[in-house]
Amino acid sequence: MPPIIEVEDLHKRFGETQALDGVTLAVDEGTVLGLLGPNGAGKTTAVRVLATLILADSGRAVVDGHDVHQRPDLVRPVIGLTGQYAAVDEKLTGAENLHMVGRLLGMPRRVAERRADELLERFSLSDAGDRQVGTYSGGMRRRVDLAVSLVGRPRVLFLDEPTTGLDPASRLELWGITRELVGDGTTVLLTTQYLDEADELADRIVVIDHGRVIEEGTADELKDRTGGRTLQVTLGDADQLDDASRRLDGFGDDAISVDRDKVTLRVAVGTDTELAARAVAELASAGIVVEDFHLDRPSLDDVFLALTGHAPTGAAPEEPAP
Repeated sequence: MPPIIEVEDLHKRFGETQALDGVTLAVDEGTVLGLLGPNGAGKTTAVRVLATLILADSGRAVVDGHDVHQRPDLVRPVIGLTGQYAAVDEKLTGAENLHMVGRLLGMPRRVAERRADELLERFSLSDAGDRQVGTYSGGMRRRVDLAVSLVGRPRVLFLDEPTTGLDPASRLELWGITRELVGDGTTVLLTTQYLDEADELADRIVVIDHGRVIEEGTADELKDRTGGRTLQVTLGDADQLDDASRRLDGFGDDAISVDRDKVTLRVAVGTDTELAARAVAELASAGIVVEDFHLDRPSLDDVFLALTGHAPTGAAPEEPAP
């Protein structure tokens, strides 16, 4: 089956700022694509184009077989969008917000009420459904905001920085809800700067910077391309460090790192896990006491730093509003 989202050579400029500079990507149905990049990279602009909120200057974007520029009327019924900040009316109750959206989507009154009740229960908001949203906690507001985006049962859901400002417990809760939605067949395009979030949720990751795709793949593929694995060995006897270092020489491409305080050695072994096993076996056969060993691989933070040149918390200017 063709991808449910297809983007080809997308360009968008705001004045002197080139927000999108030839972005190309695809998302398979029923999967999560994590769109990573620093502030100002073009993530939100890409989502706005796909959600039919703004027009691209050039290029092609298709959602569920419909061109977002030529047939936005056919795209909008199959998508949902949760932005960086809650877009619900704080003076209305949770139930009223959901019911209002249902009516705006053309649902009969009773159908809209039933759908509101279903979503309040699904998002553990039934007890708060009759309260004004302005009285909700941050996590509850994000849940009702996500519920609003699901009133029309979208096939494609855009989550644009969905956990910004949430506490750890609320973030984990939203992750669980996202997994449930994907399990039910929803396709999710997730933009985030929380790399652990992408690691947990995304089937594939696209990294963009300065409006261009600079890398893509699964989280494991990106980590392996960044530098493979590092074997860390902890010895039981500090006097054996020098001997162990000599014996490990040649097992990796880089110099061996020795930490005498912690009695450990680190050697890069690439993606060859058998090489790591042989290295440990070599030490054991020489009578060197190995107290502990494990393989480390680069984190997505390492990937982000290697690709963009700065840590994910580094903030570039925000993308211009349309």
